[in-house]
Amino acid sequence: MAPKKDHTTSLRAVRQLHRMRTFYATAALLWAASAAWIGYEHPGSRQMWVSALFMLVFAGLLAVTALWLRRLQNAGADAPAHHAAPRRASVRHVSA
Repeated sequence: MAPKKDHTTSLRAVRQLHRMRTFYATAALLWAASAAWIGYEHPGSRQMWVSALFMLVFAGLLAVTALWLRRLQNAGADAPAHHAAPRRASVRHVSA
C-alpha cells in the first residue's frame, strides 16, 4: 500500500527544489566560467576538461531539478489551496 501524499511534504519539497535549482544554476555558471578561463589560458588541458565535465554534471542536475519542480507544481495545481481554518458555524444564545 502506497503512503498518502501529504500536501505539506510537497510544499517542503518544492521549497527545497527551489533552493537546489539556485545552487545548481550557480555551480553550472561558475564551472562554465572556469572552463572558459582555463580553456583560454591552457586550451585542451586536463583542467579545462574537468571544468567542462563539472559544468555538464551541474547542468544535468539543474535540468532534472527543474523537471521535478515543474512536475510537483503541476501536481499541486489540482490540490486545494491552504487557507485559514474554517470558521465554526456555532451560534451562541445570550440569555436575558
